[in-house]
Formats: sequence, structure tokens, C-alpha cells
Amino acid sequence: MMKSQIKSSKRKVMWCLIALVFAACASVAFRSTASAQANAEKAVRDALTQSTLAFERADLAALNKVWANDEGLTVFEQGHANYGWTDYRDHHLVPEMREMKNTKYTLSDIQVHTAGKTAWATFKYAISADIEKRHVDGGGLGTAILEERSGRWQIVHWHSSAPRRTPAKNS
Repeated sequence: MMKSQIKSSKRKVMWCLIALVFAACASVAFRSTASAQANAEKAVRDALTQSTLAFERADLAALNKVWANDEGLTVFEQGHANYGWTDYRDHHLVPEMREMKNTKYTLSDIQVHTAGKTAWATFKYAISADIEKRHVDGGGLGTAILEERSGRWQIVHWHSSAPRRTPAKNS
């Protein structure tokens, strides 16, 4: 009787040790995954910040690093669509940066979500600039989709929109 109780106790201890090892491994894996996700979220925020700062400075070389430079890029802004980096850069981005002076462009309330090498972020934006002889202020909402490519996050889709203006009253 005593031998079977000893065997039973040894089995219980063994199962407890196995459970402890499993719990420790799961804890390490969870912390590692959470840390990797936090790092990815920070890198996505950094890419978005780099984009706004580069736009303020009209720094096309810096924008080339954070935007996908291929025909898969899509940009939807204010009801207009650009397809591909060349179209966006040449027909939207460069002309817009050229006409804006003293530009301030910020993102706030950035919410980042990641899934492997893909991330999406929602945000509010504010922009102000001098255009010709007038000053403009604007803002709205946006969504960006980024992919991790060659170790850095790049914007592959951008959609922003501003609130509708109040229609003029009929007299």
C-alpha cells in the first residue's frame, strides 16, 4: 500500500512540474508576442509621424522611404483617387507640397492594429498652410494601411476625408 502511495505522489509531483514548465513557457511566449506587437505598433506610429514631418518639409526623399513606391499604392483623399506611387507623387503629392508654405501637419488619436506584416491605423489629422495669399486650416479623419517590407513599415493605402462644409443658406 505504501509503495502505491509513493508512486502516486511522484506522479502528482511530476504532473505539477510539467504544468509549471508549461505555464512558464506560455508566459514567456505571451510576453514575447506582446513585446513584438508593441514594437510593431510603435514602428507604425513612427512611419506615420515620419510621413507628416516629411510632408511639412516637402522632403520627397523621406516620403519615398515611408510610402510604397509601387503601382499597388492607393490614395483616396477628398473624393479623388490616385493609383500607384508615380500617379500619387507626380499628380498629387509634389504639386500640393509645391503650393503649400509654412505647412503644419499633425496626426492625433492614432489607433494602430497589427496582424503579422500588415497594420492599419485610424487617426485624426490637422493641417494648416499658406497657399498663395491666404492661410488655410483643415482637418478630418483618416485610415492608413501599412506593410512591413524589408524590415520597415511602408504606407500602401491612405484614405482621408474632411467634414462636409455647411451648405450656404438660401435667401
